[in-house]
Amino acid sequence: MSTETLHRPSSTPETTRPRRTLWIAAAMAAFVGAFFLLREHWGHVAGYWPYLLLLACPLMHLFHGHGHHAGRGADKNRSPAGEE
Repeated sequence: MSTETLHRPSSTPETTRPRRTLWIAAAMAAFVGAFFLLREHWGHVAGYWPYLLLLACPLMHLFHGHGHHAGRGADKNRSPAGEE
């Protein structure tokens, strides 16, 4: 084996840094934009908070907890505690 194949980097960190920096800058710009948009239109938005809260309840039931059922079937072959 040659040392060139052992020490060749698979990816350089310099290629991911500009992309991550761009995402962080875009997220910060979106946050600042949302802040000023809400600040200017708070009177309109404040009237919709009860409706948004009621809408959040069924959405949480739809999208929450769909990945936690895998462990339930694994315990079927176990005996209850104390009966070993």
